[in-house]
Amino acid sequence: MTASSVPHFDPDPRPRAVGDDTPVVLTGADLTIADIEAVARRGITAQLDVHARERMQEARDVIASLVADGAVVYGVTTGFGDLASTVIPSDQAAQLQENLLMSHAAGVGPAFPREVVRTMLLLRANTLALGHSGCRPGLVDRLLEFLRLGVHPVVPEQGSVGASGDLAPLAHLALPLIGRGRAEFGGRVVSGAEALRAVGLEPLVLEAKEGLALLNGTQMMGAIGALLLADADRLARTASVAAAMSVEALLGTDVAFAAAYQLARPHPGQIAVAAELRHLLRGSGLQASHHGHAHKVQDPYSLRCVPQVHGAVRDAMDHLRRVLDIECNAATDNPLVFPDGGVADDDALATGGGRVISGGNFHGEPIALALDFATLALAELGSISERRTALLVDGRLNGGLPPFLSHGSGLESGMMLYQYTAAALVSEHKVLAHPASVDSIPTSANQEDHVSMGSIGARHARQVLHGVERILAIELVVAAQALDLRLAQLAAEGAPGSTPAPGAGVAEAHRRIRARVAHLDRDREPGPDLAAATALVHDGALADLAVV
Repeated sequence: MTASSVPHFDPDPRPRAVGDDTPVVLTGADLTIADIEAVARRGITAQLDVHARERMQEARDVIASLVADGAVVYGVTTGFGDLASTVIPSDQAAQLQENLLMSHAAGVGPAFPREVVRTMLLLRANTLALGHSGCRPGLVDRLLEFLRLGVHPVVPEQGSVGASGDLAPLAHLALPLIGRGRAEFGGRVVSGAEALRAVGLEPLVLEAKEGLALLNGTQMMGAIGALLLADADRLARTASVAAAMSVEALLGTDVAFAAAYQLARPHPGQIAVAAELRHLLRGSGLQASHHGHAHKVQDPYSLRCVPQVHGAVRDAMDHLRRVLDIECNAATDNPLVFPDGGVADDDALATGGGRVISGGNFHGEPIALALDFATLALAELGSISERRTALLVDGRLNGGLPPFLSHGSGLESGMMLYQYTAAALVSEHKVLAHPASVDSIPTSANQEDHVSMGSIGARHARQVLHGVERILAIELVVAAQALDLRLAQLAAEGAPGSTPAPGAGVAEAHRRIRARVAHLDRDREPGPDLAAATALVHDGALADLAVV
């Protein structure tokens, strides 16, 4: 097998060019992670595709025909959940939808950050744009107006069980559309009615099916997953930088990263990580100085197995990407409308030339399992990083560097507690990585008797991601300190001007870290240094160094 025959890891096969501020056009079918991040974090606007608008109107005509005919259809002319057998008169259709939003907004806990709410608005608009939900195109226009005008509904984090989708969070998301609930606007949290007045909008009066169309789906867990994936792409590359810096500081060998060796077990992520390590270590005088030494035949696993462990994390995140590419462009409402038929008459209610099917596309199991897998993978990225930090600070294992990388060991503790913090985070991640999707508690009087808990898995994944950012920040600061000491040690041992230099990528990473965090020449409070390094990791300020 050759390198060209092995799949290449690409963090986003459809990236946006740097500085691309063109609006995102919602067709319902081709929204990307890059588009989502542009809208959520950079304030890029979005608009409804003209053909999507036509599809939505066709589906809306089917719903109007159902109501006019007095047909009994779940969520259109009936109650919800266990109340599905209760038929609602047509003159109460609007009140039914408003009551649905109000009664389902039972979320509790802290509010989601703005970027998550913006993503939820975008994803909800995109799923409606598919034209299977039966709501008016104006409903999507209003969601996109909220994004453009900066009206961000206040959405509590807790309350969803992941089926029928993220009901409570999406109800909170929708309430300001009708002048209820709360929203953040202009840096203040105000009532939904006040937010609408501030931007000159009138409350929407919902029609049949529209309330249900707004809150049945997986857009909360999808929003968290999409932003997590964007961050994880940068985090994975940053992890390669941290590992390469640790390899250099510990006088580890790059022999185990050889292309031929990696191709003998051609997992895409493994091959990609090994290539990144070789790129970061290119031209390393430190590597050349000990190639062939008997004591460097094999390094500890946390160095030698970086391609295998980090690569498996990459492959797990690739699985999440495949799931999200489908989920973010899918109809997760219920029931779904098929204006042009396409299903057998005995499978659905035929009316107005279309079909309506009540099913379970709102169930979050596909994304719940993928998010749990991603959480496990991210936790492992933090776990192996902490082991490298432990090697760096241990005077018995770090190749002759002082204990805890201190200039005055004994009087000073140096970086002893940095590893403690990393260990504490790793241990906490073991609890958070317990899969949420293995649990299920029935809801709605046992009508909804199996749920995904994907919303909980999504929140745990986000917590673990932020924890791993801190763990990698710790490794980077400790590795930079160790590299300083290693170079000073080699300079003292060798002839003047003969000190070997680290690889090109490692040297540049060290320079960027030192621009934010000074060398530890004596004990000081670690908080500011770790905060600066964490910002470096979160912003992806080192990730480009790993791009081959």
